[in-house]
Amino acid sequence: MKKIVFFFTVTFSLFTLGQNLPKGFVYLSDIDKTIQKEVRYFSNNNFIGKRIDGYHKNRVIITEKTAMSLQNVQQILLKKGLSLKIFDAYRPQQAVNHFVRWAKVLKDTLMKKEYYPNVQKSELFKRGFIASKSGHSRGSTVDLTIVNSKTGIALDMGSPYDFFGEKSHPFYKKSTQNQQKNRLLLRNIMMKNNFIPYSNEWWHFTLKKEPFAETYFNFPIE
Repeated sequence: MKKIVFFFTVTFSLFTLGQNLPKGFVYLSDIDKTIQKEVRYFSNNNFIGKRIDGYHKNRVIITEKTAMSLQNVQQILLKKGLSLKIFDAYRPQQAVNHFVRWAKVLKDTLMKKEYYPNVQKSELFKRGFIASKSGHSRGSTVDLTIVNSKTGIALDMGSPYDFFGEKSHPFYKKSTQNQQKNRLLLRNIMMKNNFIPYSNEWWHFTLKKEPFAETYFNFPIE
């Protein structure tokens, strides 16, 4: 009987995880199932307009330390009737390579109107919107927003996720009072839970003392 129970436990665990993750990484849903997600690079709703290399499933992978900090944030938000919503977390290097290849094809501007209407595609590298390396590939950087926990409706942050432009800066001067309030809510709660904000994107945060600060991973999201 003990052997049967042990076999079932192992089988269930493998089914839950979906793949053998490197030590120190977890599926966020295994830590906190209440955190909402919309992995944009698994869909066509992103600045390229097609699914990105390495995103094989709509799942959020992150370092375990980052997941625990996100869980702390979530518990605070749930008491306010709110929830985190993840757009991206761990990002394989192959996905970053996909971005770089796309940026070099200047005629491919399928999603320009939605994501970079005021920026020429030829300037994306120079202005830092596209780079050959991403902190996301180290596993402790996350892109997110805040939504109503029941309806899933996002708070108004003043610009869409992944919008290439000045209005995505956290302290964009032309934001409304409500938009600034929502951005500060996200920024403050993340900073109080050991995250460092990025100066050009209101949605982008990296865990302090990230466990793999010098390692860029390339395993796919399964």
